Amino acid sequence: MNDAGVGWIAAIIIGGIAGWAANRFMGRDTGVLLNIVLGIVGAAIASFLFGLIGVSFGGWIGYLVAGFIGACILIAIVRAVRGNRVVR
Repeated sequence: MNDAGVGWIAAIIIGGIAGWAANRFMGRDTGVLLNIVLGIVGAAIASFLFGLIGVSFGGWIGYLVAGFIGACILIAIVRAVRGNRVVR
């Protein structure tokens, strides 16, 4: 996170927004805490994956984009592993 120039508080806020947007885009309904986790972990995963092909994100907007893409990847992985069933 320090490489992107985003602090911890900003990472939580941006991660929450990215996770929420990814949940809406992918048609999931989760809580605020999971949105934040999805956004932050998603940003780390997306930054790593894009780093492999030479693309880097910087600043708040880059972190938001990376968080959104990474959270969508995480949601897709969870769907593939667990299936699309409703848990009660």
